Order: sequence, then C-alpha cells, then structure tokens
Amino acid sequence: MSTTTVPTLDISGTPPTPLSRLVGVEIRKAIDTRAGFWFATSIVGLVSVVLLIYTLVAPDGSKDLGDMLPVAGGVLGYFLPILIIMLVTSEQSQRNGLVTFTLEPKRSRVVAAKFLAGISLGGVVMVLAALLAVVFTAIGAATGSSPEWSVDGNLLFNGFVLANLIGIFVGFAIAMLLMNTPAGIVVYFAYSLILPIAAGILSALSSGFEKIAPWIEFNTAQAPLFTGDYQPSGEEWAQFATAGFLWLVVPLVLGTMRLLRIEFK
Repeated sequence: MSTTTVPTLDISGTPPTPLSRLVGVEIRKAIDTRAGFWFATSIVGLVSVVLLIYTLVAPDGSKDLGDMLPVAGGVLGYFLPILIIMLVTSEQSQRNGLVTFTLEPKRSRVVAAKFLAGISLGGVVMVLAALLAVVFTAIGAATGSSPEWSVDGNLLFNGFVLANLIGIFVGFAIAMLLMNTPAGIVVYFAYSLILPIAAGILSALSSGFEKIAPWIEFNTAQAPLFTGDYQPSGEEWAQFATAGFLWLVVPLVLGTMRLLRIEFK
C-alpha cells in the first residue's frame, strides 16, 4: 500500500504584507461599515451645525477665523476619539480578530497599522473641520462682519492640531486597554466629562489637591493648550508630560501587552 507524500510548502521567501496595505485595510474597516461611515459623516455634519449656530448668534467681533477654529476643535474633541475607539475595538466587538491575526500573525504590526489608520482618519477629519471653519468665517463676512483671517500659530498648533491629536491618542489608549466598544466609549466620556468636574470640585475643596491635580489629571494638564496665549510654560509642559504618561503611555503599554497575549475565539 503506497502513501502520497504532500510536499512541504516553503513560505520562507514570502515577503510580509506591507504596512501601508495593513493601514489601508484598517481604514476601510473603519469606514466601510454603516456605523463607521455614518458616525464619521455625523462628526463633520455636527461641526457644520455648531459652526452655523455660532455664526448666527456670535457678535460681529467674535467671528474671526481664530474664533471658528476652537469651536470646530471643541466638537472634534468629544467625538473624534470615539471613531478611534470603534476602529481599534473592531477585532473584539465584531469577532473578526481570528481573520485579522490569521492574515497578519504579527500582532504588533496590526497595532501599528491601527494607530497609523487612526492618525490618518483623524487628520482627514481635522482638515475638513478646519475647512468648515474657513467657510463659516467667509459666511460671517458675507453677512456683514469683518473677520480677521490670520490665526495665531500657537492657537492653530496647540489649540487645534495638538489638542485633537491628544484626543486620538487617548481614544486609542483606552480602546487598547479595554478592547470593548461600549466600555471604551463609556470610559472615554467619564474621562472627558466626569473626571474634570471631580478634579475641579476637589481642587476647590483642597489647596493641596489643586497643586497636584495638573500632575496627575490629564484634562487639567491640557488646559494651558486651550487658554490664555496657548503657550504653556516649562512647568506646564512638565505637568503635561507627567499626566500624559499616566493616562496615555501606561494604558497603551498595558493594552498592547494584553493584545499580544489574548486568545481570540
């Protein structure tokens, strides 16, 4: 009785999937679903609605481009991280992790692809929001105001670009740590809405906590980016780095370690 010998398939010379292709796949996964597409579209639509309302009710002296950008950025700050959470947690919540990590066994490359995809999506949404700010500044000018078109560099970079990048990083870190879409969204809103209120109350009650709050509470540490001259001092940058380490680096490292070890079923 003879047996058939199946030759071994040698894949040692097969090149790995390019990272750019993985990033493209993650972007498509984020916006090809109805939930992802309509949520991204609703963010842009909500920015338009808020800017329209602001244009109608704001006094003529407050319709400069430097006024419109923070309004648009404020909307993004609440909802852009949710888009990132949905992107990162898709493997667990939609049970497609088996497919993803079979096609790309190196999970660290998938994490990198998700991060770059989140930055890319966030960048596109930020550009659209900035363009909408320009459009509504022009609408304000057409309705009789005399807006100032120049924008302070610190406001543009710190108050708009960096602030929203931080939101993307926070959403990514929370999603990596929890790997669950509903839990990630709840924790993010608790972080962005409830935690600052609690920190403010404790700071009002205790001068000691008021001194340490910027070092341990990330929302408080970010405040100099959005207020005053949008230019934090050296100590404020140190507070930002310390709180950022606690709220960004630690969750991201723990979440990455968990993802590298978790068994998808």
